[in-house]
Amino acid sequence: MTRLSVNINKFATIRNARGSNNPDLIQVAKDCERFGAQGITVHPRPDERHIKRSDVLALSKVVTTEFNIEGYPDQRYLDLVLEVKPAQATLVPDPPDAITSNAGWDTIKNAELLKEITSTLKSAGIRTSIFVEPVSKMVEHAANVGTDRIELYTEAYARGYFKDKVAAVKPYVEAAKIAHKVGLEINAGHDLDLDNLKYFREQVPHLDEVSIGHALVCDAIYLGLENTIQKYLKEVGFYDTK
Repeated sequence: MTRLSVNINKFATIRNARGSNNPDLIQVAKDCERFGAQGITVHPRPDERHIKRSDVLALSKVVTTEFNIEGYPDQRYLDLVLEVKPAQATLVPDPPDAITSNAGWDTIKNAELLKEITSTLKSAGIRTSIFVEPVSKMVEHAANVGTDRIELYTEAYARGYFKDKVAAVKPYVEAAKIAHKVGLEINAGHDLDLDNLKYFREQVPHLDEVSIGHALVCDAIYLGLENTIQKYLKEVGFYDTK
């Protein structure tokens, strides 16, 4: 079974637009878990345009499923993660002004940096995941830096799904096979939604977890949060195990 982690950044964006506490991010996280989500993901950026440092600290006290903190591994991020000690830290190569994650790590060029960071995080008992594109050599070298997992960056798949889904998913299938061969667990995320998620999950082997935020929040506007999470759980095969 592939696990569903709900990225709650967009709920924080809506809250911050009015400067109040509506929606209440803590309650959102609790409700996502109550409705069946197996993890909560946040991505605290330096400008705090959605998730704030105070949110991460507060969430760490209430999240009972897997807590996953994404971010560029600068000192600000590392200090926060080492204080909170989430179940998982996902390292992304975003510059501070990026709107959203838009590329994977070059695990060859950044090998020494990634080795140092993953060693620090793992010494603190935090599982590490590195955001990568479905490129064989990048996946292979991710194993060399000591990470536990990779997160496959799925924007290219989502973009190509309706044009040719077989061609769109092929690089991810190959990347997953390589990752499994070199001992890495596999996450995936970015632009996965109710249209393309099931096919991706069925085709990509050894898929441990997907992290979904923007599409899920958009669907929840129309369908309601509980119904939406149930639909995503169905797409990742949760109910196939019942």
